Amino acid sequence: MPVFVVHEHHARRLHFDLRIEMEGVLKSWAVPKGPSMDPADKRLAIMVDDHDLGYADFEGTIPEGMYGAGKVIIWDKGTYELKSGSINTGKFVIHFKGEKLKGIFALFKISGKDKDWLLIKKKPGLTENTSSL
Repeated sequence: MPVFVVHEHHARRLHFDLRIEMEGVLKSWAVPKGPSMDPADKRLAIMVDDHDLGYADFEGTIPEGMYGAGKVIIWDKGTYELKSGSINTGKFVIHFKGEKLKGIFALFKISGKDKDWLLIKKKPGLTENTSSL
């Protein structure tokens, strides 16, 4: 099964980096407020550069003067299952199987925005497709 990781990143501002194994890399989003298990919360997720798969195990400090300087720890890690959609369509539903991040979530590209997406936890009892979130 493909993996995901959420890094807690203490850079200029604390944020969380969601990284999902797809297409041979870790597709990555910066989530300023971090993922939420509350379906009422819609979290901004800003798509950033892909990372190589080895970065899923990274913890440490990015030195001053380098992009993203600061402490990085693994907040959560696990596997996932793609339920519907695709990254290429700008919307997909994914079932995260981590310690903290678990359940069905949707990622939607915000219309008219180049890199801005929303990360939303699925409401209990709804089907797994993107139109019911």
